Amino acid sequence: MFFPIVWMFAASFKTEVEAIATPPLFLFTPTLENYREVFARADYLGFALNSVVVSLGATVAALALAIPAAFAMALYPTKRTRGTLLWMLSTKMLPPVGVLVPIYLIARETALLDTRTGLIIMFALSNLPIVVWMLFTFFKETPKDIIEASRIDGASVLQVITVVLLPLVTPGIASTALLSIILCWNEAFWSLNLSAHDAAPLTAFIASFSAPEGLFWAKLSAASTMAIAPILVLGWASQRQLVRGLTFGAVK
Repeated sequence: MFFPIVWMFAASFKTEVEAIATPPLFLFTPTLENYREVFARADYLGFALNSVVVSLGATVAALALAIPAAFAMALYPTKRTRGTLLWMLSTKMLPPVGVLVPIYLIARETALLDTRTGLIIMFALSNLPIVVWMLFTFFKETPKDIIEASRIDGASVLQVITVVLLPLVTPGIASTALLSIILCWNEAFWSLNLSAHDAAPLTAFIASFSAPEGLFWAKLSAASTMAIAPILVLGWASQRQLVRGLTFGAVK
């Protein structure tokens, strides 16, 4: 599974001729020319900053909406709760291109085109069903006796969520936040259609290296390596927390 990433990384140090050679070259003289051209052609740090701001902003916004929703459905379910959850998840089955035109028109009329705010709102709403589902699972595993005891002691609903519940499910919230950041970082469809220059993230940075005369594989590999490196490092650094959160409540 890791081989495509290794192959892309190796191709970023080849010349354009070596990158498309048949049969493939496994032994070659590395060059940094592709990285120099990528830095000279585009503002990598600007694209990276947009990705960081949009990913973190969308994750915070999604969590702010999903935590109270998941809390209500997990601890105070009704006969419509399951249907609501399934309906929310079903929205992820809709092809994004099917709603591109109305969302583009809304973003244009509200002056949200090519803005970080517009991407944050779009990313947060598109990931909201998954975030709610994950948090719902974690909250449902929380012993209800603890919640009832805190209510008897006079805690308000807000205090139950912030003081009692959130510390108990911190691993689950952390893993949900990490997954949301990864999904936002990798989002390409909405990035390419709702941003042009000012708010364009790294996915648009990669797409800028395709040209009408064809793809320059070596430069494209260099740009892709620079785009995925931060999120790969984050994933490796937080893998223990991510696995702990995803298995939270699975084994009793």
